[in-house]
Amino acid sequence: MSVNPVLIAGGGIGGLSLALTLHQIGVPCVVFESVRELKPLGVGINLQPNAVRELFDLGITEADLDAIGMPTREWALVGLNGNDIYSEPRGLLAGYKWPQYSVHRGELQMMLYRKLVERVGEGVVRFGARVTGYRNNDDDTVTALIENPDGAVSEETGRLLIGADGLHSAVRAQMHPDQPPIHWGGAIMWRGTSQSGPIRTGASFVGLGTHQHRFVFYPISQPDPETGLATINWIAEVTIDPSEGWTNSGWFKPVEIDSFAHHFDGWTYDWLDIPALLRGAEIAYENPMIDRDPVSTWHDGSVVLIGDAAHPMYPTGSNGASQAIVDGRFLAASFVRHGLTREALAAYDAEFCETVSQIVLRNRGAGPFGLLNLVDERCGGTFDDIDAVVSAQERADFMAGYKAAAGFAVEKLNASPATIGAGTRIRVS
Repeated sequence: MSVNPVLIAGGGIGGLSLALTLHQIGVPCVVFESVRELKPLGVGINLQPNAVRELFDLGITEADLDAIGMPTREWALVGLNGNDIYSEPRGLLAGYKWPQYSVHRGELQMMLYRKLVERVGEGVVRFGARVTGYRNNDDDTVTALIENPDGAVSEETGRLLIGADGLHSAVRAQMHPDQPPIHWGGAIMWRGTSQSGPIRTGASFVGLGTHQHRFVFYPISQPDPETGLATINWIAEVTIDPSEGWTNSGWFKPVEIDSFAHHFDGWTYDWLDIPALLRGAEIAYENPMIDRDPVSTWHDGSVVLIGDAAHPMYPTGSNGASQAIVDGRFLAASFVRHGLTREALAAYDAEFCETVSQIVLRNRGAGPFGLLNLVDERCGGTFDDIDAVVSAQERADFMAGYKAAAGFAVEKLNASPATIGAGTRIRVS
């Protein structure tokens, strides 16, 4: 490893994807991860085709993704009485050159970590090491302040520091010391997984209900050959008055199913029994739906932010993890053009900070689930003929606008060149 590698704060999906990309283009790096041991934590997430494309270009295969999830075939919104509002094919069925995947978040992180260790070696990730701050140096290097497992603070100097340390980013906090507190709009989510037989296509992402009272579910495994049951990831959500702030202890805590299942009593249809699906889970995790107000820049000298450190967003567009992966790839593409320089960080920031910040605000306004809000306003979420409530053209235009803003409009994505060409390497002196 060179004297001054690129330093990455955070070993989540964004940080590990970036580390794999840097190795791909010949740039040494080291990842500082605050946990002492990586475990497959979390539940389901979606990877949009723009992110799957980048993973494929990193040498991640369909078999790798099939082992931790499954390709998504359909995306659908459903009203309170179980009637369809909107549905469309996804991934390859929608004409993309790359699939969309529903995967287990923790298993994806573990898979990326294993790939990184296989290609670079064990020492590339330093566990129990939390980046607590940084110092830009006169020679354009940067020094990261590291809190170690024994509580001692050490320093590590690198060419650049990439803050991929998530919602509670210490790197972002130093860069923007006056940033507002975490934003909560009143939505509470309960997440869990249950076993069920195929629903709709057997690989459908479904949002059901209204903007302020909804249930989202999708499978993250193929059906078991013996039982026919698949693992269904679900999110139950209600919105309350946020004026008193988040008063419950913790941000992602385990709770009993009975503590919230009553919100969905009666949500039973001929094709879906939500109360039964909820009670089929052993445990659920409660957390508020939160984000942060966008900031004016992700860049400070030899430091830049990616992923949730840069743009934490509501999970209404299924593109938080996807955007983190894409961030790292676009940042590395800037290194290809400008070298490992502050100019590369500035160019990346200028191109993407404002654009992605608009996605944060769009997701805060319900993102693609905004159609549920529109239907709720017009008919209370219950209808017999959706065309009499919202026309087919209005529904299609709404979804096209979101996909264009989020960077996965099918025609544009299919026609765009690879973010980083095959075999691309940069000189590191």
